[in-house]
Amino acid sequence: MGKRPPITNRVRELRDVHGAMSQAALGEAVGVTRQTIIAIEQGRYSPSLETAFRIARLFGAGVEDVFGWEG
Repeated sequence: MGKRPPITNRVRELRDVHGAMSQAALGEAVGVTRQTIIAIEQGRYSPSLETAFRIARLFGAGVEDVFGWEG
């Protein structure tokens, strides 16, 4: 297994805050698969800048409110 990217996120927390939005619904809303959302939430995958902005905007937040840099 490869090294995890140093990017943290609050995607799961924000999904819960926004009415327990499903991973599938979030994926569809931002144009990625449910599996991609799962990988992002688990820290196994770093989203593209475009996807990061789409996720942040969907939750009415800034990118840095959703994603962080570990270390």
